[in-house]
Amino acid sequence: MKKPISRIASAVQASATLKIDAMFKKMQADGLDVVGFGAGEPDFPTPDNISSAGIKAIQSNQTKYTPASGLESLRKAVCGQIMRDYGVEYAPSQVLISSGAKHNIFIALMTLCDPGDEVILPAPYWVTYAEAIAMAGAKPIVLHTSEAESFKLTPAKLDAAVTAKTKALILNSPSNPTGMVYNEAELRAIADVCVKHGIYVIADEIYDKLLFDGLAYTSFAALGEDVKELTVLINGVSKSFSMTGWRIGWACANPEISKVMAAYQSHSTSGPATMSQLAALEALSGPQDTVETMRVAFEKRRDYFVGRVNALDGVSCLKPDGAFYLFMNIRELLGKSLHGVRIDTASDFAALLLEKAMVAVVPCESFGIDGYLRWSYATSMENICKGMDRFEQFIKG
Repeated sequence: MKKPISRIASAVQASATLKIDAMFKKMQADGLDVVGFGAGEPDFPTPDNISSAGIKAIQSNQTKYTPASGLESLRKAVCGQIMRDYGVEYAPSQVLISSGAKHNIFIALMTLCDPGDEVILPAPYWVTYAEAIAMAGAKPIVLHTSEAESFKLTPAKLDAAVTAKTKALILNSPSNPTGMVYNEAELRAIADVCVKHGIYVIADEIYDKLLFDGLAYTSFAALGEDVKELTVLINGVSKSFSMTGWRIGWACANPEISKVMAAYQSHSTSGPATMSQLAALEALSGPQDTVETMRVAFEKRRDYFVGRVNALDGVSCLKPDGAFYLFMNIRELLGKSLHGVRIDTASDFAALLLEKAMVAVVPCESFGIDGYLRWSYATSMENICKGMDRFEQFIKG
């Protein structure tokens, strides 16, 4: 009789966002006129100078192993960017280059957590966080936030949730899926609680360059040396430079944590692709104008999208501060029927929307909340207009 496979691995759920995106791409490949709002992936091409650097690396045979923690030149470039942008100093030895920010989050959790530890997770949250915590053998402690709170964790709620088993907090700003951004005062209040209890903070700042309305960004690690000591700072090139498929992200942490994270990676992937690292080096050290070009386009799309949504009956959304997601409240429609079908959950709604209107969105039960849909506006204005036209007709029944 065969032995069962791992209980931890068996409990892992496939990514809801990637599942929706795969369904959309299959329908598209089948020739169907479907409009997709599922993937958190900029629709802009990777800038030419970055792609050229990757091609040059391949052509010059820069295709061998790098140190497990990444190329020294890239780690230096990461340190330089963080110092320029936020005034935070890291040594290259404190930087781990991995196969995307997602991989860094996983390694950070594996480094920090023992089985039975608790990791505080504000909801709504990116679906991978809860799964990664469980994969590390820890327990996600979900703290629900409300629309009235702008979906932000309060220090009082955090303080009340800390126990002797609490090891870390995951904090994502700008947020996927809500687009909300914590200001400096809000971050300092949260940091005070973390320092008081000595809990680590995995600060996912992958959308830090995508802010709107002139907002200034505060990096969690910039709040003081005591905060920095407890912070694992996560970032990468995927969103700001439209390099999702290149799979390069990084983590910056205190020397003890960064050393263990590098050792962990040395026995898993051995490090990310060399040519992708050299492309990322060009992204950080080359022209930065494309970052602002994309940001401006996202802000324009956001303004149009929010206006369309909030002009409709039965649905609404807050105006996102950053990233490229619109978090739509459809709670008024739950329990009602559309097109002869009763809608009890956001998943019911999303499935019917895809079937009847050929519009793909992400229902947010797997993000820790029901009654909401996540729409990505990392797609063309033409698609946004088409999708919203279809959506308006759909909700009219």
